[in-house]
Amino acid sequence: MTISQRLAELGIALPEVVPPVAAYIPAKAHGDLVHTSGQLPMVQGALPATGKVGDGDGLVPASDAKDYARQCALNAVAAAAAAVGGVDRLTGVLKVVGFVSSVPDFTGQPGVINGASDVLGEIFGDAGRHARSAVGVPVLPLDSPVEVEVVFTVA
Repeated sequence: MTISQRLAELGIALPEVVPPVAAYIPAKAHGDLVHTSGQLPMVQGALPATGKVGDGDGLVPASDAKDYARQCALNAVAAAAAAVGGVDRLTGVLKVVGFVSSVPDFTGQPGVINGASDVLGEIFGDAGRHARSAVGVPVLPLDSPVEVEVVFTVA
């Protein structure tokens, strides 16, 4: 089954590639790899939420942030596919790095970034298993709660 067939089976429509907000490109292929720039959870050109992840009034709940990490991963798939000439050229996931803008006492970064890892596993199956880092940071671009970058393998 091709990746595009798998996406259709899952009912996932890839988003448009998010335009850069600074001096970079969304993804760059080199050899049999394609690296994405950090992807924010943009939906139709806007962030669904801003702020820090944590428990409490005015904070982004971890469950919402997990959904945003999923969107980041879908944005990464779209960027990588555009860089290599189509989603069916992507063969797997090598590495995921996730950043969570969180309050100092929040330690659930791995659970948040599972949103990205889980959807990549759904799309790529065993080839979606990857090495990963989940890092808490004080702030991200545009005050995004999460950011994800992915290294894909390419045929």
